[in-house]
Amino acid sequence: MAPAILWALIGLLPTGILAQTTCSNYGSANGTQCACPPGFAGSTCAEATCGGTIFQGLSRPLASATNGLSNITTCPCQDGWGGVGCNVCQTNQACQSGYNSVFGDAASTAAATGFDASLQCNTAPRVYASGEMSCQVIIADLTKTINSLGGTLGIKCDPPSNGSSTCSFVQDILKSLFGANGLQLSSCTFGECVQNAVVTGNSNSTATTTSSGGSSLGGGVIAGLAVVGALLLLAVIGIVWGWLVQRKARAAAGSGLGGTASQAERKAGVGIEWVDVGYTIQTRKRGGLLPTRGANDFDDGKVILNGISGRVQPGEMMAILGPSGAGKTSLIELLAGKNKDGIASGALTFFTPSGTPPPRRPRIGFVDQTDILPSTLTVKEALLFAARLRLPESVSEADKAARVFEVMQQLGISDLADMKIGGTFGQGRGVSGGEMRRISIGLELVARPEILILDEPTSGLDSASALKVATVLQQLARDPDSPTTVIASIHQPSSQLYRTFDQLLVLSKGRTLYSGAGGAAPTTYFASRGYPCPDMYNPADHLLDLATAPPSTLTSRPNVSSSSTEGPPGKVTNGTPGEKDALELRPLGSNSPSRKWIGSRDGKLATSHPDSLGYPSTFLTQLEVLSGREWTNLKRDKSLFIAHFGVAAILGVFCGGLYYNTGITIAGFQSRVGCLFFLGSLISFMSLSALYNIVEIKPLFLRERAGRYYSPSAWLLARVLFDVIPLRIIPTIVVSTITYWMAGLSADAARFFKFLLILVLFSLAMALYNFLLACTFSNGGIAILLSALFNLFTMTFAGFFVHLDTIPPVLRWLQWLCPLKYCLEALSVNEVGSGLMIQDSLQGVPVNISAQLIMTMLFGFGPNNYYRDVLVIFAFVAGFAVATIGTVWWLLRERR
Repeated sequence: MAPAILWALIGLLPTGILAQTTCSNYGSANGTQCACPPGFAGSTCAEATCGGTIFQGLSRPLASATNGLSNITTCPCQDGWGGVGCNVCQTNQACQSGYNSVFGDAASTAAATGFDASLQCNTAPRVYASGEMSCQVIIADLTKTINSLGGTLGIKCDPPSNGSSTCSFVQDILKSLFGANGLQLSSCTFGECVQNAVVTGNSNSTATTTSSGGSSLGGGVIAGLAVVGALLLLAVIGIVWGWLVQRKARAAAGSGLGGTASQAERKAGVGIEWVDVGYTIQTRKRGGLLPTRGANDFDDGKVILNGISGRVQPGEMMAILGPSGAGKTSLIELLAGKNKDGIASGALTFFTPSGTPPPRRPRIGFVDQTDILPSTLTVKEALLFAARLRLPESVSEADKAARVFEVMQQLGISDLADMKIGGTFGQGRGVSGGEMRRISIGLELVARPEILILDEPTSGLDSASALKVATVLQQLARDPDSPTTVIASIHQPSSQLYRTFDQLLVLSKGRTLYSGAGGAAPTTYFASRGYPCPDMYNPADHLLDLATAPPSTLTSRPNVSSSSTEGPPGKVTNGTPGEKDALELRPLGSNSPSRKWIGSRDGKLATSHPDSLGYPSTFLTQLEVLSGREWTNLKRDKSLFIAHFGVAAILGVFCGGLYYNTGITIAGFQSRVGCLFFLGSLISFMSLSALYNIVEIKPLFLRERAGRYYSPSAWLLARVLFDVIPLRIIPTIVVSTITYWMAGLSADAARFFKFLLILVLFSLAMALYNFLLACTFSNGGIAILLSALFNLFTMTFAGFFVHLDTIPPVLRWLQWLCPLKYCLEALSVNEVGSGLMIQDSLQGVPVNISAQLIMTMLFGFGPNNYYRDVLVIFAFVAGFAVATIGTVWWLLRERR
């Protein structure tokens, strides 16, 4: 391809050169003639001038023609003039002498008119009135190509160096062909003859123009900064508001360990009574495609409890006995106010020793039969964690620590204060099973409950450990300063353990077999019915034998309850204090035709003291305490962080070595996009560990949420701070940084940080998506399967394996649901936006073309979609975050 010389003439064109159809070479119609720009002449401006000066106008000599074309390559220029066609001034003397030869002496003109007509030659790339520029480009004739371009054709130039500069034509099509800098022009010289007065009067504006020559912020950048600023402002406002609420709560009246309860109230204690409690588990009838909520849409179900009544005086300890399936756990959970899936009926009331209802709902502590404890904390840290969250905000830190010490003394675990609880796989050996049970009890005792309910606290323990636990419970019930009413279900107590209980409730197939005083009273009662306890036989075993296969003579008699006037010795047979405060409900008898609709579908008993919906501590306190525990877990269990960090570093070196110093050939460009796709896919699969972490700690969260330790929002925020940042964002930065520089991607700091921004946002989106799956599905295997399938889906529609425009329309819309598609597109646009040019040779023909054009042709990515993709990925982050918050609030709650 022979070199050709392209030269451009600019006159009063601040924004570009507009095509003209009637006159050639950008001339303008002036009647029947064309007003030609400097350097052209003739009726249509089709002839080029040669030599002379630009002040001569149409009098300038014309260039010689060869085959109908003007030859300006050999024009002889006068001294002080240069460029193609001799249109570019080089010295002040050339401008002044050229002007004087046409218009007369400038000094005499100034004397006659009072106007300074002296001229100077401006050689800077700055147009005052009508500047001239001459450039060279080694390429074929571009006249038709440039004339056919739509829109505005602009020219931008670099500062001059050694008398010349590099400029370029800038237009969308040219940028797609030749890169972000457009069509480059070399050896550009500038020259404009301008009056001295004009230069002097515009000196200030010249400085202003020069200083503002940097690139301005785009709309996407401004929008992104506005979003970040708004989020930071909201965070600051939230912290200040939380601090004010926390400060107000800590200064509130009623400080002390008792909270709102007076010393007299704590010393008196609170009793509990339940009347005619029933519980039924129902299943939906089949037949409809959509679930309905009508009463006739359920079958009769299975009756778990039927007409159970009982009463425990303040400071007493009751044991609930019965074989497996008798309904012990169901009754315990109903009394504790747990959410049940079935239908509950009956009334629950509380009373003081004087028979009057307490002024507020008493605190009820519940200890499950399974010990779910934070394995990385010590015993003291676990109890202090509970005290900080479950005691009122007005209680000082010193009083909370004192309460923890008091509880450890009561439970006999002071010598275990600094021992890690442990006990789970990978955490090492910790405390024993009996000690774990006492720690679980301690987590409830730090809140000073008036009533303590336990589900089989002695199961899984040897007789000595079980007796120790029972002895502790007995001491709590008989504490003269703060008696605690204790109710515990017991599976198979020893004779020693049996004698520690004041009251006894024996269940058989959901019915009451006995309810009254403990000790020898039950055996006396059944002996009077013809079922004596054999000599040297454990009374508890005798009662369990009767409850397992109750004789018909016992099951046909009316249920014995504390409200009955017919009962065994030692029973309370007079009027029951607090009975007048019970809510009247229809009895749950077997002959009631509407039995299955009595009670509450939320699985809770009716009570005169509804549950409080608030939390003892403020949101900021919850976040502080949760963050402290997460930080402690991270410090003591470093394996997860080290594994993520190490794997990220190793994979970064592997990926960087795989794409080391990627070239700028066509194959090299494909490798660049492949490297970006590999990084996005890698981050997707690395986020799977976020799912496993949630599945692992979910039981602890459910227990603590049911105990009103903290709100789900505080827990989620703490998880984001101490899971997403150290385990998602930091490894993402590590693997991305290593790969970026080893692969030889764009060596520009701004583009590197834009590259990191995309990957960090994508990592956050995928982590929140896995959080959502883990919170939605109780089965971790299903959550992992769906996460893996989603990763495959995003890889398919990311645009790397298949061109997005070739996907059938019935499936093409799925690309808009693919976060990896936006991630890969933004990364690719960011990479080619640096002006990357493909330099290759195809069958000996050199190729020099913009990588932007290749990207659009091969992958269908839009060259201006970076900030759109940033906002879309941010929308995915926001959407997954809102869905996760909603799921945790409404679905991730304890149901029994």
